[in-house]
Amino acid sequence: MVSIAFRTVGLLFLSNVFMTFAWYAHLKNLSGRAWFVAAFASWGIAFFEYMVQVPANRIGYGTFTLPQLKIMQEVIALAVFAPFSVWYMGQPLKLDYLWACLCLLGAVYFIFRS
Repeated sequence: MVSIAFRTVGLLFLSNVFMTFAWYAHLKNLSGRAWFVAAFASWGIAFFEYMVQVPANRIGYGTFTLPQLKIMQEVIALAVFAPFSVWYMGQPLKLDYLWACLCLLGAVYFIFRS
């Protein structure tokens, strides 16, 4: 049986993949289209994000506190966003990603230490 922690993190990771594409892929793929076309496309992708994110939080809540779920989501969001930014959007990898990651690791420490 897959642990609650593993299922929660896995589903949050998948939801963040959908979220990242919903929020940012239109900047590359639909830049020549009207904003509302991008909004409808993003909403379509975000539907799948919510179909994964809501169960992730429901599965994890109780094993994790609400603040722990939120911090996990933020760490996962950065872990998904950095490769997306570099490989999909063609942005340069910056040292600032490392500093942001270190700040989030501090947040993880403080939210999970008790």
